[in-house]
Amino acid sequence: MRARCSSSGAGSTRASGLYSGTSEYDACTAGPSALFLLRVSAPTTTQLTRIRELFQPTLNFLGYELYDLALTGSGGHTTLRVQIDRPQGVTLDDCERVSKSLSALLDQADPLPTRYDLEVSSPGAERPLRNLDEYRRFIGRRANVRYRLGESEQVAEGRLIAVVSEEMIELQLGEGKHKKIAAIPLADILSARLAVDLSRH
Repeated sequence: MRARCSSSGAGSTRASGLYSGTSEYDACTAGPSALFLLRVSAPTTTQLTRIRELFQPTLNFLGYELYDLALTGSGGHTTLRVQIDRPQGVTLDDCERVSKSLSALLDQADPLPTRYDLEVSSPGAERPLRNLDEYRRFIGRRANVRYRLGESEQVAEGRLIAVVSEEMIELQLGEGKHKKIAAIPLADILSARLAVDLSRH
């Protein structure tokens, strides 16, 4: 579940001009993955590299990581999706704060030629695990890992308990006397993500 607020702009309305009050937010619901949606319009070129370079200094200053950046859609309706992260997690207030800052940058730089939605969100409760730093960060959390085993593919889900010699992760499968440890080489991992731990709810 995600938290989402949205605001619509029309014609040549700039991003920064949409933040005049809470009455402009169409909807808002809370959830573990925060998301703030702002509809903006600004004409110019479309290069994610340029947008990343535009956003990075501001996000660093505010204390956020640019987790992912994507441009989706066509036919006059485009969405610029920005995912942010930080060690203590991301809230709806964080997304709103970043949206205001990034929309001001977009207002000045005009990086896209057509009307588009700026969507700022967290990676979510089941975020992908993409590198060693992320495996280390989430030791103790439940993870779902798809990996190669010989000629086949396997899926294991359990508690991430260790990163061994930068070459292998260890998952604890089961609890109590049924507990066992699965050691999975990083080179064999096809995909990995956090998993919702129902025992915590």
